[in-house]
Amino acid sequence: MTAFGQRSMTEYRASFDAVISFSNGGDLTAHGFRVDVPSADVGEAEIAALFVASLGLLMTDTVELGNVEVFAEPHKGTRGGPSDRGRDTPAAGGRLVELNHVIRAGMVTYPGLPGPAIAPYLTREASRDHYAPGTEFAIDELTLVGNTATYLDAPYHRYPDGADLSSIPLTRTVGLPAVVVRVTGAGHHAIDVGALAALDVRGAAVLLHTGDDARFGSPAYAEGRHFLTRAGAEWLAAHGAALVGIDALNIDDIDDGSRPAHTLLLAAGIPVVEHLTGLGQLPPSGARFTAVPLRIEGFGTIPVRAFARLPG
Repeated sequence: MTAFGQRSMTEYRASFDAVISFSNGGDLTAHGFRVDVPSADVGEAEIAALFVASLGLLMTDTVELGNVEVFAEPHKGTRGGPSDRGRDTPAAGGRLVELNHVIRAGMVTYPGLPGPAIAPYLTREASRDHYAPGTEFAIDELTLVGNTATYLDAPYHRYPDGADLSSIPLTRTVGLPAVVVRVTGAGHHAIDVGALAALDVRGAAVLLHTGDDARFGSPAYAEGRHFLTRAGAEWLAAHGAALVGIDALNIDDIDDGSRPAHTLLLAAGIPVVEHLTGLGQLPPSGARFTAVPLRIEGFGTIPVRAFARLPG
């Protein structure tokens, strides 16, 4: 099993130092730069070409590499690299993968919030009095707060005059090109503009893959948690993201009572999906993401069945 769930092929990246000279003068030096590569036996010339393409450099003259190392690691989505399928690549025919937590009675999603209660309203036994012999039904009752399992926040969650769940357009939640921002293994927990600036997020579901979901349901889920910074939220809103999701406790730093990510994204009409899981199954680009909420008037947050169709 790879880091991409059921995706069977091991993926590789390369680390290297580089010196680039330009035909119109000047040079550029990099140390420990990393790019996605297609295989373990990739040559230095191809690595150099991927390096130049990833930065969109023009008028390069020479590229010299040093300290080249190729290793197994999930692709991050290097521009022009083997996992760069393009934001508008159709995913028809690809496998569907679940990206949501299962709702179970008493489960803990967010510390301090009650877990869901599931109880029979009409039991199968009691229903037999209402139907023909051999016919029975179960009608169950579910009590939960909107912030349970994997859920979507509508603008109404933050703003009294914001769009509620009944007003979220399907164009914001169905079949969106998925842009996966993979920050697993990063040395810090704040997801800032630097992790986003190279991405084309227009009309996309921007999915922040932190790996925190491995601790979901345990006290450790609230420790060492990742979050989107104020500047990161501003950048996503300014660049036209359709939806933003994260596989962590909260899209915000919960120590910041102003909740800047919620405040900025929901003000821009961008739904937020929290407590995703399984984002390691998705490539950096090319998948299509869906997370449709129930249409409930005067309500701001509700669990969703989030899923994606992988590229064919």
